[in-house]
Amino acid sequence: MIKKLRVTVDGKSYDVTVEMSDEDFALGLPHPAAPIAPTNAPAPVAPPPATSSPAVPAATPAGTGDVTSPLAGKVASIDVQAGQEVAQGQQVLTLEAMKMNTYIYAPKAGRIAAVHVHPGDAVDEGARLMSIA
Repeated sequence: MIKKLRVTVDGKSYDVTVEMSDEDFALGLPHPAAPIAPTNAPAPVAPPPATSSPAVPAATPAGTGDVTSPLAGKVASIDVQAGQEVAQGQQVLTLEAMKMNTYIYAPKAGRIAAVHVHPGDAVDEGARLMSIA
């Protein structure tokens, strides 16, 4: 027997179609002919999973020489060192978010004045990653 259900996951509702067999009813699942009282209570939402690395907040507003994170993610690699000269557009860092890598490039030519993160750090969108003098 086919039954239409609405499932809510992380606050988002999905309409699904489920095929139930006679075996399902033998296991104690309600028969689709049996009315089910609707509830107006929201579905419980699980807390977000804890991360092993603390988030690195954007402690101060970004300056003109700061390289900031375009999205929240995890620092996969740092491709330059403090004191190193970089060209505008040179890759300086790699972020991982949702199993995809995002390459971060130097917004201007200069010398890396400071690197504010480490590989494995979780960063928020807008967080300062490094400074270029």
